[in-house]
Amino acid sequence: MKFSEADHSSGYRIDSYGAGWIGLAGRCYTESLILTPTTIITPWEPVSLAALRPQHLTPLVDLAPHVVLIGSGEAPALLDVALYAPLLAAGIGVEVMTTAAACRTYNILMAEGRTVAAGLIVHPSAPHSI
Repeated sequence: MKFSEADHSSGYRIDSYGAGWIGLAGRCYTESLILTPTTIITPWEPVSLAALRPQHLTPLVDLAPHVVLIGSGEAPALLDVALYAPLLAAGIGVEVMTTAAACRTYNILMAEGRTVAAGLIVHPSAPHSI
């Protein structure tokens, strides 16, 4: 497979990811985080989708993106609409998907110049290596 060199001049791009980690800006993150092209907020408290509470989404609302991606961890899941109602009330689109899918989607939207934020859940006990 042909690889191209990552260009971080347009913002934070996810370099790699796996079970229990995300490679970003030359560093391996092993805890949940919030990411935009210009901001990394870590740690982000939820360690699982079941632990996600409305107050965890406040920093995402404050960033005022057009779309928020919620990375649910290893397994696909759905959220109760009441949980992310503050995002919808602010006119922010929300997509929930596995963290791996959210990493890929984030990079695509960022490359398109979209105003995107991602709340990426990383399960702390998952093994990791880069």
